[in-house]
Parts: sequence; structure tokens; C-alpha cells
Amino acid sequence: MEQEHTHLSNEKKTLIVIICTIVAMVSEIFFGYTTKSMALLAEGYHMGTHVLTLGLTYVAYILARKFEGSEKFPSGTYKISTLAAYTSAMLLGFAGFWITVESLQRIFKPEAIDFNDAILIAVICLVVNGVCLFVMKDHHFHLHNVEEHSHNTDEKEDYNYKAAYYHIAADLLTAVLTIIVLILGKIYNCVHLDAIVGILCGVLIFRWALILLKHTVKILVDMK
Repeated sequence: MEQEHTHLSNEKKTLIVIICTIVAMVSEIFFGYTTKSMALLAEGYHMGTHVLTLGLTYVAYILARKFEGSEKFPSGTYKISTLAAYTSAMLLGFAGFWITVESLQRIFKPEAIDFNDAILIAVICLVVNGVCLFVMKDHHFHLHNVEEHSHNTDEKEDYNYKAAYYHIAADLLTAVLTIIVLILGKIYNCVHLDAIVGILCGVLIFRWALILLKHTVKILVDMK
């Protein structure tokens, strides 16, 4: 019962975060078109990928609740959420890989950065993701303490929620570092700092994805 209550609470929190993310996405795309800022427009579409991931998380909760006790799932619906978490981890891994590769290219082929627009975008992302992370905060959840899966139902980790949390945390991290780097880049007129931090963030995000993949795969294939 406690686990069902926790999953229902996580489902509601995920819906709130989806709404916040959609509002931010629409605002960034709208102002990207009106101000003709490609950077702002690109970030708006980037937020769209998070809407997709969070939507996947939310749908998994609905399906798990709908088929709870169904004869089609004699072992329970836990793996529905785990499968969603696995898919989210794959998307997160691709994002980390893409950020790393793109940043490496910028090291050798630096491009001019509109620091003012970029700082504005990063601040918007910071605020939105800060609110979302606060909403998703759970005193049972520890970002760096990923427990091994147990066959005891009460000890099952909600990796679906954890995957969504990782996505938001990754964006928050990159927003904070980006603001610092862009301010320094604007002061010293250096575009390479942005690429260096991009590489660091990309590697860290990719590592988070591998952690999630490791644990979700174990559950999906019933590996001890």
C-alpha cells in the first residue's frame, strides 16, 4: 500500500513538472520567433524533448495503475515503469553523447556566441528546472545512492521516477554551469570555455544514463 501511495504521489508530481516544462517550452519557442533568436528557439525545442520523456514517465504510471491486478500481468506491473525508465535512460545517454561530440567539435571549430541571449536562456532553464526539481524532491530519493534491485516488493526502486529526476537534474546542472561559463566568456571574450564545460556535462550525463541502464536492465531480464 505504501508503495502504491508513493507511485501515485510521484505520478502527480510528474504531471506538475510536465505542465511547467510545457509552459517554458511554449514561451521559449514563442519569444524565439518574435525576437528572431535562434538560441532561444533551439532551447525551446530542447525543452520539447523533456516533455516527451516526462510524458513517457507519466503514461507508464497510468498503465501500471490501470493493469494492476490484471491477469495479463501475473507478476505485477512494476516492469512497465522500469521499461519506461530504461527508454528514458537511453534518451538521456544519447543526449549526453550528443552534447559531448558537439562540444568537442566546438573546441576545434569555435562559433560566435550571443552571450546576452544565451545567458537569458540559461537563466530561464535554471528557474524552470529548479522549480521542477523542488516539486520532484523526495526524502526517500538519493541521487548518488542507487540501491540494488530486490525481489521484495517493498524495496523496489521507482526507476521510472528516478529517470525523470535525472533528466531534470541534468538540465539544472548544465544551466548553472552554463550561466557561470557564459558570464566568464562574455567578460574575457572566450568561447572555448563553453565547449569545455559542455564536454564535462556531457560525460557526467552519459554516466548517469549508464547507471540507470545497468539497474533497469537487471530488472527487465530478472538478473540477480
